[in-house]
Amino acid sequence: MNIFPFLTACLPILWLILALGVFKMAAHRACLIALAGTVLLAACRGQNSLEILTASTEGFATALWPIGIVIIAALFCYNLCVETRAMEKIKAQLGTISTDQSVLILLIAWGFGNFMEGMAGFGTAVAIPASMLVALGIKPMRAVLVCLIGNSMPTSFGAVGVSTETLSAVTGLDVLQLSKSLICLQVFQTLLLPFLMLAVGAGRQALKDSWQVTAIAAASFTLPWAATAWFVGPELPNIVGAACTMLAIIAFVKIQKKENPVPADNAFPQKNIACTEICRAWSPFIFVTAFLAIASRLCPVVFSFLRTFSSNLQIYSGDNPNTLTFYWISTPGVLILLATFCGGLCQQASFKTIAMTLSKTVRQYFKTILTICCVMATAKLMSYSGMIGNIAETLVGITGTTFPVISPWIGAVGAFLTGSGTSTGVLFGEVQMRAALSLGLDPFWTVAANLFGAGIGKMICPQSIVIGAGAIGLGGSESAIWRSVIPFFTLYVLLAGTMSAIACWLFA
Repeated sequence: MNIFPFLTACLPILWLILALGVFKMAAHRACLIALAGTVLLAACRGQNSLEILTASTEGFATALWPIGIVIIAALFCYNLCVETRAMEKIKAQLGTISTDQSVLILLIAWGFGNFMEGMAGFGTAVAIPASMLVALGIKPMRAVLVCLIGNSMPTSFGAVGVSTETLSAVTGLDVLQLSKSLICLQVFQTLLLPFLMLAVGAGRQALKDSWQVTAIAAASFTLPWAATAWFVGPELPNIVGAACTMLAIIAFVKIQKKENPVPADNAFPQKNIACTEICRAWSPFIFVTAFLAIASRLCPVVFSFLRTFSSNLQIYSGDNPNTLTFYWISTPGVLILLATFCGGLCQQASFKTIAMTLSKTVRQYFKTILTICCVMATAKLMSYSGMIGNIAETLVGITGTTFPVISPWIGAVGAFLTGSGTSTGVLFGEVQMRAALSLGLDPFWTVAANLFGAGIGKMICPQSIVIGAGAIGLGGSESAIWRSVIPFFTLYVLLAGTMSAIACWLFA
């Protein structure tokens, strides 16, 4: 076995790990250097200048649409609520439910975050809940860590199931059976996730004091989530589970009628606010939810109509180019932008205020978008030049029958590079299936483990971390966030490898 191509293919990944984890370099600089190095490696592998340019351009295009526009739209939504002072009213209204930071973390990061992942994905489940938690008094670093950790499990059924459906299309495996395999692999860690989030976000004492509401949050999401995926498919689990858990958390707090002893850091405004004012304050988020629901597969007629406003484009000039499809209306970023404009008008903001807030948001997060563009360009170059294939094939050859243990790790590597469970399925789904078949294993388990690992890998991928840092106003702190989340990533990916191996070996 020739190990040299594998080692050189790993260099961009190793560089990003060192740059973010050891050298504490700003993410946009680290990713620019990674892209430059990958260009040189691709050239050494026989890629000509036009192929390198077009592969990089494809990466930039993918980063800008749909990922970049989602980030800008989500942060624009939050910034406009701050500009119109609607966020103060939201804080006051949430204070009538609870001023306990444990409840707020579970309600917003776990419940609302899972809902946003189910509806839109593409970073919204990190950007919007993290910014809301900071506004409600949660310490910024804790807020972003909680959202990064919480976003790991719902990724499999994110954006109305697009990751699982794409993986089914790539591998030819039945989508409902694939959903069942994902549930079997993930259910244990999903139940544990709210406890881990609360320990990170509020501390061990808060976890001890709030174990009842945490257990309710875990069960009220996981059971409906699992049942929906098992009997219906991948489109609705996150949405159904999130709705159930938010209702259960609010009901428990109202019935209990007492506060736990860990208040949020910022004082909540203590005043009565009219129902119309509350609806007006929440209007951007209400419109976001409504627009995403109407434009999703939940409304097939609207979904199909909006999908006709699209363009197919091949950018890469070499062999076997991907065909990119750009949806000009039904992409989550456009819908969130439209919803935010409607919400801003409901909040009586002028067109000038709305436009200035959008312009400010674009300028404020320019480095964030640049970072994501560089990472996506790096991933495309690695894919087209054969680096990703070398990594996967060598790992299969080295591990042999123990391959199921590293199946989630491969998915995590894919997510680290692309920031997307969907893209990870495209990159490694077929590799996982072929490896299982060659070893006489059931391919459903290794393919599902690929997506399982991709969700966990999103904890540490530069895109997610940059989104989180930008959302909480801590641009430049990406290295600190990366180092803080690594222990939780390691714990979860080790557990995922164990679950994958048990499933493969029991049901081979």
